[in-house]
Amino acid sequence: MALKKYKPMTAGTRWKIGNAFAELTTDSPEKSLLAPIKRTGGRNVQGRRSMRYIGGGHKKHYRIIDFKRDKKDIPATVKSIEYDPNRSAFIALVNYADGEKRYILAPQGLQVGSTVISGENVAPEVGNALLMKYMPLGTVIHNIELQPGKGGAIARSAGTYAQLSNKEEKYAVLKMPSGELRKVLSSCMATVGTVSNSDHALQSIGKAGANRWRGIRPRTRGVAMNPVDHPMGGGEGKSSGGHPRSRTGKYAKGLKTRKPNKSSNKLILSKKGAKK
Repeated sequence: MALKKYKPMTAGTRWKIGNAFAELTTDSPEKSLLAPIKRTGGRNVQGRRSMRYIGGGHKKHYRIIDFKRDKKDIPATVKSIEYDPNRSAFIALVNYADGEKRYILAPQGLQVGSTVISGENVAPEVGNALLMKYMPLGTVIHNIELQPGKGGAIARSAGTYAQLSNKEEKYAVLKMPSGELRKVLSSCMATVGTVSNSDHALQSIGKAGANRWRGIRPRTRGVAMNPVDHPMGGGEGKSSGGHPRSRTGKYAKGLKTRKPNKSSNKLILSKKGAKK
């Protein structure tokens, strides 16, 4: 991926670092794979605001992504690499040999004209999807299922990946993007490679208005509110507000929010951030 540094022609471009979109090959999406998105403005069915700081934003369509990769043993040719306004990663339009078109998450290095395939006995090459029990150790993967046939749920955002570090009976041991070591059923599907657009986190929007284009309204700090509105509000002058916490009083830093008796705890071998 390539980043673009803007000349300071205006105040909004002085600090702007954008995406050059060098990998993209078209700006026209496949119409048959689009679905409408209805904006709520943060309002519920009664028209009352139920979520703050949402409103406005550019109109957009949803791109229907194939997270399941359940079209087995049929080769598909990559026709284009496209931008998706609903996610940080790029997407790839693939044409299957039987004529069907689908969108998939574009892995890093996937080129137009490449062939991808999913199935049990396919080669562990970039863009191919297969069961983890057939992958060699050390394989870098993304779009990982947590339950067989349910579709990829892990490592789907820009630049993320997990690594297959071990196999234990019916489980595959994965090193997650967070550093956590976790067991996942080896009968789950995953796609080989790293998700595209790895420099997404290095972008700088340049001005607050760029977030308004995304439908994000300005967020009011808790310390700027009154005590009736927020636990950190009130005080004389610019008070610190005490320990950072949410509007409902839950600590925002340091408090563990995971349920202590969660059923998937037995699948976690090493938690994220654990000291070695």
